[in-house]
Amino acid sequence: MGKFGSYEDRDRVEGQGQYEARDLPVTIYDFVAATAKRFPQRPALSFQLLSGPRDPATTLTWKKLLERVTETANLFRNLGVGPNDTVAYLLPNSVETPIVLLAGATAGIVNPINPLLDANQIAGILRETGAKVLVTLKPFPKTDVAQKAAEAVANAPDVTHIVEIDLNRHLRGIKRYIVPFIRPKVKTKHHAKVIDFEASASGHNHNRLEFDLPQTDRVAAYFHTGGTTGTPKVAQHKYSGMIYNGWLGSTLLFDQTDVLMCPLPMFHVFAAYPVLMSCIASGAHLVMPTPAGYRGDGVFDNFWKLIERWQATFLITVPTAISALMQRPVDADVTSLKTAISGSAPLPIELYNRFKSATGVEIAEGYGLTEATCLVSCNPVDGLKKVGSVGIPLPYTDVKILHHDEHGVAHDCGIDTVGEICVSNPGVFPGSTYTEADKNHKLFARDRYLRTGDLGRLDPDGYLWITGRAKDLIIRGGHNIDPAEIEEGLLSHPAVAFVGAIGQPDSFAGEIPCAYVELTADGDVSVEDLMVHAKAHISERAAIPKHIEIMPELPKTAVGKIFKPDLRRLAIQRVYDAALEGTGSHVVEVREDKKRGLVAMMSRSGNMDEDQVKSRLGQFTCAWDWA
Repeated sequence: MGKFGSYEDRDRVEGQGQYEARDLPVTIYDFVAATAKRFPQRPALSFQLLSGPRDPATTLTWKKLLERVTETANLFRNLGVGPNDTVAYLLPNSVETPIVLLAGATAGIVNPINPLLDANQIAGILRETGAKVLVTLKPFPKTDVAQKAAEAVANAPDVTHIVEIDLNRHLRGIKRYIVPFIRPKVKTKHHAKVIDFEASASGHNHNRLEFDLPQTDRVAAYFHTGGTTGTPKVAQHKYSGMIYNGWLGSTLLFDQTDVLMCPLPMFHVFAAYPVLMSCIASGAHLVMPTPAGYRGDGVFDNFWKLIERWQATFLITVPTAISALMQRPVDADVTSLKTAISGSAPLPIELYNRFKSATGVEIAEGYGLTEATCLVSCNPVDGLKKVGSVGIPLPYTDVKILHHDEHGVAHDCGIDTVGEICVSNPGVFPGSTYTEADKNHKLFARDRYLRTGDLGRLDPDGYLWITGRAKDLIIRGGHNIDPAEIEEGLLSHPAVAFVGAIGQPDSFAGEIPCAYVELTADGDVSVEDLMVHAKAHISERAAIPKHIEIMPELPKTAVGKIFKPDLRRLAIQRVYDAALEGTGSHVVEVREDKKRGLVAMMSRSGNMDEDQVKSRLGQFTCAWDWA
């Protein structure tokens, strides 16, 4: 592990030679095998089914993990999965989930699916990726994953086998004997053959692969983005991009003595690549508390004790989780922690300060995206962190801020000038980012820079700041929501003429969906009725707006398009004024700033509590200033 404190450290790594010339494994299987050879008896993965600091845990060494990946890859190949076939998994976190990810990418192409999606969305992804095998849970109390899987497979004709993982094997004592009697029933009929994961995999060779593994780079994973409207976009990831993410972690941050506490889901690129791949590259120990991670029963209440139990050195987190953790006292010895790494959504400065004063640990904020096989930039763990920025581009990552003119020609933006963030690195797959060819149209600038759809700027020190999103996504606690789904759901009401859905600031989730509505000329409907309609017509629960407002007329552009910056201004003013009640300050206006995006301008008066204003506004990520 090298030091990562500055641009000089980044340049020093690049100065060692071309990335392609580095002696790195070509396949994921060889990647794992190399670590198992170096650290056979060191712990690789640990998993707790329950969240108590003394609850039983399952731990695999690197040698054991390689054996499990080997037999599972052999099982998949035996089920007819070749290098161009897809193994999907619909799983919460468990010790088996990384095994399935690595084995699926070895035998074929692995396709992790979010188990929080509904059965129709899951079926759409299975059809889009042509999945042959689906690995999921055996019916288990307090989860409907097995039921959703059965319903989805009934509408995904290519799936030939469902492989079931039984979480009961991770229980101890009386609970283990009770589960078979209270197991929920799956009623949906489908065409696939159902087999047991443990019994089927253990029947295969665990010492060597029973098939040839060509030493060539290829697409080995499909990750869906969102999944909110129609068929979601599916991004393709190659071995080289997956290994690049792991190489970054081991080069800049981790070694075999580190312990990464990761309560994030293994269907998301953040957990799969910067975390899992970095552990493989470095030999670090990955700990997963409960199948639902941060959402698991008792995880937040026991969290600091779990850090102490596992002597975690790195905490992998998101702003919503930090916010929840700060509502609980630090009731354990967390001196093992070196740093926390936060991604997926902007981090409010107040949250950063509260975390640092409660734990003595700093948070390094980073930026990545599914389309780039994840990592792009990070605040230096050992150096200057500019809170609110997403740090400096990582080694071998080239970030350009570009403006496309009306002819589609890309022009470089100057220092501190906002444009579209465009990225080239070993994780970017030029021309073939998505499985659907049409969706790659106009996705690349100068044939190699991925157009992220995010707006941002590079400051004089080379730190990257995200100022907005060109593609209007609402990011609720790291979860991407397409505003189109909200708009379509509300437009299905006969009294509604226009809808503009945006993300309003939220101190917990970063953003939550809200909708502004213009009624038809004779339309007559209440906000309460629209809320009921939204709940019935928006399939994704997280996308249901928390606030609906009826306006006489929505702001529109000259061509009649709804002008969302004005709606964002309204939302910022409403949310900030509510948060500032009793402080003697309020929002005077919300102004567009070229460097910072929308900025709330606050009133200042003699009877005002300035510290309260700073503290309350510090919980949000939107910029503010005194008027």
